[in-house]
Amino acid sequence: MSPPRFPATLAVRRALVATCDRGPGDPGLLPDAAIAVDDRLIGWIGPDAELEEHADLSEARQIDARGRLVTPGLVDAHTHLLFGDAGGPALDFAARCAGRPDRPGGGDEAIAAATRGATGEALLAAALDRTRRLLTHGATTVEVKSGLGVSVAEELRLLRTIHELARAAWGEVTVVPTLHLARPLPPDAPGGREAWVRAVAEELVPAAAAERIAACCDVAVGDGAFSAPEARRILEAARAHGLLPRLHADRLAPGGGAELAAELGCASADHLEHVSPAGVEALARAGTAAVLLPLSTLAQRGRRYAPGRSLLDAGAPVALASDVDPAGAVSENASLVLSLACLELGLTPAEALVAYTAGGARALRLSDAGRLAPGLEADLVVWGCRSVEHLAWHAGVSHALMVVKRGRPVHQAQAWTAADCAAA
Repeated sequence: MSPPRFPATLAVRRALVATCDRGPGDPGLLPDAAIAVDDRLIGWIGPDAELEEHADLSEARQIDARGRLVTPGLVDAHTHLLFGDAGGPALDFAARCAGRPDRPGGGDEAIAAATRGATGEALLAAALDRTRRLLTHGATTVEVKSGLGVSVAEELRLLRTIHELARAAWGEVTVVPTLHLARPLPPDAPGGREAWVRAVAEELVPAAAAERIAACCDVAVGDGAFSAPEARRILEAARAHGLLPRLHADRLAPGGGAELAAELGCASADHLEHVSPAGVEALARAGTAAVLLPLSTLAQRGRRYAPGRSLLDAGAPVALASDVDPAGAVSENASLVLSLACLELGLTPAEALVAYTAGGARALRLSDAGRLAPGLEADLVVWGCRSVEHLAWHAGVSHALMVVKRGRPVHQAQAWTAADCAAA
């Protein structure tokens, strides 16, 4: 006897559904399929012809995908969305383009100063705009880092603002707050480097955990940032207080960051443009997700991209993310991330899609995101294109025709803005 039909609230029909739940190279394509939503959750997925056997559609909003691609919402596992901008980053970009990378008065310190001088309300409003722009490109889960604070008090202020961002965006995007430690020593820190590391491990991390304003702790190691022993001390404190440990690793030079992330059991090692072969193997053995950020390399005029193909072939979990960052890549364009992942990292379009969905969820240890399956939250995207290959091939545009968050449509584009140029 078949189970009784459930009252669907939303149904997406006649779709090419990619469940992204079959492994890194298989997007789990289901042609001519349907998804029925029961309030916030996916109630059923299967052949469109069988939909009405399982779901009562009398009260459901029905969306005819007309053969278009439907995937999980993208999981953007690495962003720096919260920052104050007094115009300096754009001037830094112009100087870099002109071959003058060290613009006087620019760089990270100027961005930190602009952030420090901005009110919480202004930072929140700007970050919410950036979050919604990511949404229009298909992201339904976004990680957001602090890191521009120059004291324990300032980092906590930024984390509280990210927490407010998560509350403000809840109906549209899930925001994952991350305590990010980017500098080994803030300007004018009393007591020197050791005192700052101690303050981070013994004051900042416990306070962020106690207030529940951070889910992860991400430390930059090497490349002029924290040393491996310092990063170890901070991340061990983070784990002890229930924060998910992560690392910025091997960005500008091979520094053993990937090996350290694997040794510490970090959820992810991010960047990895200069990861060593030993680091690749270590990540694969540990199951630590490699979060790759091709827009960062592009924006910095880099010539060395992270070895995505080597990481996948070794068996390391791989995620893609935008790295929206005033000092690096300022772009919310998911299509460009997917294209660069194929062109420069060596991924196939199918692998890139899985990396930007299930891979991102793996990096953030989120079990209910990045996949489509009954019982999971109904976070999904109806794309304007009709194949996974087109999604990566047609670069630099938003293909997101409709974005659904927790079973509710939260973004609807004009059909021509998300049109598949290869099909009528």
